Amino acid sequence: MSGVVTWLGTWWLSVVEYLPGMLGSCVIVVELTVVVILVSWICGLLAALAKSSTYAALRWPAEVYIWFIRGTPTLIQIFVVYFGVPQLGVRLSPFTAGVLALGVSSGAYVAEVIRSGLIAIPRGQTESTIALGMSYRQSMQHIILPQVIRIIIPSLTNEAVTTLKNTSLLSTITIIELTLKSEMIISYTFRPFDFYIIAAVMYLVMTTALMTLSGWIERHLAARY
Repeated sequence: MSGVVTWLGTWWLSVVEYLPGMLGSCVIVVELTVVVILVSWICGLLAALAKSSTYAALRWPAEVYIWFIRGTPTLIQIFVVYFGVPQLGVRLSPFTAGVLALGVSSGAYVAEVIRSGLIAIPRGQTESTIALGMSYRQSMQHIILPQVIRIIIPSLTNEAVTTLKNTSLLSTITIIELTLKSEMIISYTFRPFDFYIIAAVMYLVMTTALMTLSGWIERHLAARY
């Protein structure tokens, strides 16, 4: 038993000096995740409403957008934004490019989640709001979307968790988030097992916190409505 304790003590002393740097990179992961989620919700809501529209000029671009994003790898999309867009004369920082790429990518999946929620609402409710003299915007804002949000929270949570994990792909465009920070530490400690496990635990803590927050919001909305 004493041998195990001695080994754990030695192991802890050998990794503890690197933990502040890894925790700092977790802050970057959280910042990226929050901004990407906001961008994806905006893109997703606009695409879902456009795809549900009766106007072909709105519906077809939304369908093409969702089809393209869902049919191509997220990593390629990141490269297109970071390496390709500058060829058009628009220079983006790694953070901005990463947020745009992941936000637009996740937005296509959020659009389908929102659309499924819209489909779940009986059409009669929309017709009733029109009969009461409400505009389309008022109907969506006060009647339809509050119900849709309750329905789609579990699916949105899954997409948010995926977004958090996908921030690791941004290590390929030099954003020093948790994955790249771990690789940098491993490059001069030569201890991949230790630091990849620590990184995995840190990701697990962040995703668990996100799911816990989502569960609280879901219970709060259930009690409210």
